[in-house]
Amino acid sequence: MITKEQIAADYQQIQDEICQALEAVDGKAKFEQELWDRDGGGGGRTRVIQDGNIFEKGGVNFSAVGGELPEAIKKGLNIDSDDFFATGVSIVIHPNHPLVPIIHMNIRYFEMPSTFGEGKEPVRWFGGGIDLTPHYVVDEDAKFFHSSLNAVCDQFNAEFYSKFKTWADDYFFIKHRDETRGVGGIFYDRLTANDDMSWEQIFEFSKALGRAFAPIYTELVNRHKNETFTADQQQWQYLRRSRYAEFNLVYDAGTKFGLETNGRIESILMSLPPTAKWFYNYQPQPGGEEERTLSLLKKGINWV
Repeated sequence: MITKEQIAADYQQIQDEICQALEAVDGKAKFEQELWDRDGGGGGRTRVIQDGNIFEKGGVNFSAVGGELPEAIKKGLNIDSDDFFATGVSIVIHPNHPLVPIIHMNIRYFEMPSTFGEGKEPVRWFGGGIDLTPHYVVDEDAKFFHSSLNAVCDQFNAEFYSKFKTWADDYFFIKHRDETRGVGGIFYDRLTANDDMSWEQIFEFSKALGRAFAPIYTELVNRHKNETFTADQQQWQYLRRSRYAEFNLVYDAGTKFGLETNGRIESILMSLPPTAKWFYNYQPQPGGEEERTLSLLKKGINWV
């Protein structure tokens, strides 16, 4: 059976690969690394890229933490275990260009070591997801993004993409705005071994998703990074960033878990954009690209 040490080591390698790819496509900025320890157990590698040719702010973070599970988390998960281990890679990239999309990805593993033992069913699972948040929805980009994810999923289970795409539509939804965060992607949680997939196969799926990030996002960046844009388009970018911030602060489960398990605040909140704006009662120009983008921030759109 795969061990938590192996999972953490492979996730660190994926972090390295993604950072190298993002530095290459930006062409200017380099990641700054900060190693940190968590009170209670574990730590991580926070890597931040800023003020680049394309990337205004972004993070590619690895963590492997453990220790005593807070009461709030135990109640939320409906478990009585006292300890936990969690490891993963989390990414959010905010470009400075309004025609280059925001992207997020997370791959993670969670277990409760105290549940392991003879005659006991271990509590452990994989989770993850990747979603695209364009400031302006470009149909060809959304189709490429979803087709690429479909191809990754189909390598492991023909039902994964459809199931996880619907899950993403429901998860990445800003309820108080009645709109999705972007064009979605895939999302899954508590994925465990069963008759169809072993732990090793689920881990391979997790890694395949992680390694799909760099080629997918590099293609999307290169499609638009040299296009010109207007001041009005940048103002719209700042408005869309505000919606991103609202979702992460109100609904995102990873943010809540990090804060409630005494995680590192700078690493948890690195997902927030460097600049965002809230315009009072903003109304897009009828027939414009902004209005069209809002019309596509809906659940259930088939991009494949």
